[in-house]
Amino acid sequence: MSKKTKISCFLVRRNRNILRFLQFVFLLLFIPQLKAQNSLNYVDFVNPFIGTQRMGHTFPGATVPFGMVQLSPDTDTISYEKAGNYNPEVYAYCAGYQYDDPTIVGFSHTHFSGTGHSDLGDILLMPISGKLKINPGTAKNPESGYRSRFDHDDETAVPNYYQVKLKDYDINAELTATTRAGFHRYTFSDTSSNYLILDLMHGIYNYDDKNVWTFIRVENDTLITGYRQTSGWARTRTVYFALVLNTPLLNYGHEKYDSSVYNGFYRKFDESQNFPEIAGRKIRMWLEPKLPKNKELLIKIGLSSVSAKAALNNLETEIPHWDFDRIVLEGQQSWNQELSKIKAETLTDDDQVVFYTALYHSFLSPITYMDADGRYRGLDQEIHQAEGFTNYTIFSLWDTYRALHPLFNLIQPDRSHDMAESMLAHFDQSVHPMLPVWSHYANENWCMIGYHSVSVLADAIVKGTYRGDLKRALNAAATTAQYPLYDGLNYYMQLGYVPEDKSSNAVSKTLEYAYDDWCIAQIAEQANDSETKSAFERRSFNFRNQFNAASGYMHPRLANGTFRSQFDPFDTHGQGFIEGNAWNYGFYVPHQIPEMIELMGGKTAVDAKLDSLFTLELSDEHIAKNEDITRDGIIGLYVHGNEPGHHIPYLFNYTDSPEKTQERVRMIQKTMYANAPDGLCGNDDCGQMSAWYIFSALGFYPVCPGSDEYVIGSPSVKSALVDLGNGKSLQILAKNQSEKNIYVKKVQLNGKPVADFKLSHQALLQGGLLEFEMTERF
Repeated sequence: MSKKTKISCFLVRRNRNILRFLQFVFLLLFIPQLKAQNSLNYVDFVNPFIGTQRMGHTFPGATVPFGMVQLSPDTDTISYEKAGNYNPEVYAYCAGYQYDDPTIVGFSHTHFSGTGHSDLGDILLMPISGKLKINPGTAKNPESGYRSRFDHDDETAVPNYYQVKLKDYDINAELTATTRAGFHRYTFSDTSSNYLILDLMHGIYNYDDKNVWTFIRVENDTLITGYRQTSGWARTRTVYFALVLNTPLLNYGHEKYDSSVYNGFYRKFDESQNFPEIAGRKIRMWLEPKLPKNKELLIKIGLSSVSAKAALNNLETEIPHWDFDRIVLEGQQSWNQELSKIKAETLTDDDQVVFYTALYHSFLSPITYMDADGRYRGLDQEIHQAEGFTNYTIFSLWDTYRALHPLFNLIQPDRSHDMAESMLAHFDQSVHPMLPVWSHYANENWCMIGYHSVSVLADAIVKGTYRGDLKRALNAAATTAQYPLYDGLNYYMQLGYVPEDKSSNAVSKTLEYAYDDWCIAQIAEQANDSETKSAFERRSFNFRNQFNAASGYMHPRLANGTFRSQFDPFDTHGQGFIEGNAWNYGFYVPHQIPEMIELMGGKTAVDAKLDSLFTLELSDEHIAKNEDITRDGIIGLYVHGNEPGHHIPYLFNYTDSPEKTQERVRMIQKTMYANAPDGLCGNDDCGQMSAWYIFSALGFYPVCPGSDEYVIGSPSVKSALVDLGNGKSLQILAKNQSEKNIYVKKVQLNGKPVADFKLSHQALLQGGLLEFEMTERF
């Protein structure tokens, strides 16, 4: 017993009143300090389960900021294909995990966050006890395979740590990660008949022939290396791994599900058990380890796109020991450092969790995509060396150019520079050549439309975060925008619009190409290239060619110049728009909003149309054929659950009705986001949905990325201290903040009034105080 404890016990015995007095003094003096210290641990405010139910498509597992490994549970094995066609049930499993599922199949090392299409789910491990089972089984009949039931009461998820009790085996599973490695800790209840399943057939958006090849080597009784190559959303993707155990293997084996008729002279061997070299297309492996006395099995797995040797080096570099708890803590320290870039005070505890979980989701991707030595596999499938930058992948650009990359330009300037360099490296390796459209893991998957890399580059250049060669960036952007084989771009360059009878979703393409062309003009201006600037400025007005004054909408047009007669502005399918309709996409001219307003009849008419957007009803039949648009994310006709309309609530500022922007923005923050598993109204889309929330909670939003301008909304935070990454910070203060005081009476930046409800990025970079005066009535 310590001296202090002895004194306390003495006081208790002698005079309980003195003890109570001392306790009171302690509470009075020290508890506020403890609370202040605890408030700095922003990890405590993150709920990784937000978005794991229904449409959010997020994962609850362990990862570090922008980490290459996302070690997370997968709850089912739904196939992408059913009877030769797309299986719509697979859509729910874009992140591998659905909160309502009763079973866990295992723990794989790669996951997207919030996407509406998918891939990955590499290198799945599952610990089991009792009878050896190689097949995963089914959710309806878990006993038929190695999967296990679980309860949320026995499940924990915090940044860089995930834990679950596998009920069928009474095994406690714990996961943590570093940038390039996953760390597993499995605590068994029994020391006999325990196995580890290594399933290299498992994958997300899987189908029968997705695995192209798998190769495994049992190097010794504690080290296994290998790779698998898959052809899915990324059609040529190779993942190397190195797996190390803290205890030797007693036995191991595999089952091969290939239909190949040729096995050469490997028929000399019984390859099914304790044979150290395994190759094939469809392989599941089982491992029988010698369980330590404490019944804890530790497994470390390093990943690489370069080689198994590189995967092992990544592992040994990042986890050179067996201290699981240390890796948890180090990862959480990294998260705390990143999350503390914004120190926010909110109205409620739930608001605080929603805010910091949104920031957490914003920092999951793009991911680091290079080894500890800087090497990575490029788009050309060759091995490259990243010189002077961190190479990133997972660029969901149709989504993330809108708010996520602008958020990086505000609070992650160095990463933003490196992401721009990564996109330019992609261009250098492209055979077309083009900047990325939607790229991941050394592949271009061509998902969605536009060439929004140019928006990301323009925003980084205009805001000063990209420090590289402007002429190189301009050449990449201009070349990309003139590639005639891409998605109706030849017609766009010939006619000034994309005709719907030649290329589907044509209206959306014309509008997005026009905006992207404006972005290229901004890059050209920064590069002092007046000729290129003029050329792309002219192209940026092509949105005019898509507006039909007779219908009052952005309207699908045919190659002969006429507007299509069959047209339903409410329908989200087959009307010339991708994942949207004429009501939402009609307001997409972010670079020329005043002219768009004039085209549509002036401020009064547009103000009324915006009102109608939030009050009219979108029928079920108009969204029936679009899996990315559901009731979860709809307000009237406005679709917040998908990206094309994210800027729309801020457009009332341009119709002289800023109070309506303030009303809508606060309503969306309150109704479309929540501290619950279904707390995201749509796919988080690699952080875009979350980045919208962060900007809006702070009180401003980048309506037109590529410009220096933010548009003011209605902050929901009480205060925030924003680290700008340049040695300066911005203090945001919302005076008189409350649930009812949603209107902004006055805005001042460093004591000077802010006019027109607009802020400049350069002004914010100087730091200081951004002060909102909130009121209940406008």
